[in-house]
Amino acid sequence: MSETIFDKIISREIPADIIYDDDLVLAFNDINAQAPIHFLVIPKKPIATINDISDDDRMVVGHMMLVAAKLAKKMGFAEEGYRTVMNCNEFGGQSVYHIHLHVLAGKLMGWPPYTDRPKQLE
Repeated sequence: MSETIFDKIISREIPADIIYDDDLVLAFNDINAQAPIHFLVIPKKPIATINDISDDDRMVVGHMMLVAAKLAKKMGFAEEGYRTVMNCNEFGGQSVYHIHLHVLAGKLMGWPPYTDRPKQLE
């Protein structure tokens, strides 16, 4: 797997607005926010896509969800509600090939998402 922008954020080669850091994951505000609150939770271990998650990665992937929930409570939007999203590959909308959990909050979220976009798959 080639180095991604997230690897550079983890190693502090490039700056990010980091809101959480532990041995397994890092969380930081998304520079292209799609909601009033939008941050990413990423594993420090490089895993390209959801398809690349192995049995050995169960703990870190579960920890990503736990950190998202803890941050939602700490930041005060857990009860109001929020959305978590993890995209996989090109048609899934993945732009950085290092898994990352989007956490979006601060507005009412519709379903399905992006209903204003034309269907690309028929």
